[in-house]
Amino acid sequence: MSRQRVTAIVNDEPVEFLASNRQSLLDVLRDELGLTGSKEGCGSGDCGACSVMLDGRLVCACLVFAPEAQGCRIETIEGMAVDGVLHPLQQQFLEHAALQCGFCTPGLLIAAKALLARNPDPTETEIRYWLAGNLCRCTGYDKVVRAVQAAAAQMREQGVGQ
Repeated sequence: MSRQRVTAIVNDEPVEFLASNRQSLLDVLRDELGLTGSKEGCGSGDCGACSVMLDGRLVCACLVFAPEAQGCRIETIEGMAVDGVLHPLQQQFLEHAALQCGFCTPGLLIAAKALLARNPDPTETEIRYWLAGNLCRCTGYDKVVRAVQAAAAQMREQGVGQ
């Protein structure tokens, strides 16, 4: 199986890796780059546990072939905190106990960040709709929605962008 050289920017850092045409972006992130925050829950794009940002679009990394990332900007959960300071979404997830086992949390956080980048003041319905592609068996979603609402309010108050 032939492999091709792929260069990309991951969490604001240039990276280079070899990937086959059949290898998913998720596999490269986890196995080649050691970024294990994104999880494989289903492998079919149904659970959202592997959500990442690819050139500003929310995608399931399990559905993206790694060579498609050539020249792209990728943001994973590992890039959300800056210099050890949690992103407001991460902080509010903690404060609202919006995580339990943690398996789905990285995908939920990336999806919520993508939402707030598009809409800094979403309604509860908009939050629930936007996060519908992220499955969680532990939280019941109410705490997640409250955490996103609180983070959105905090970010607007502080004038913080996504």
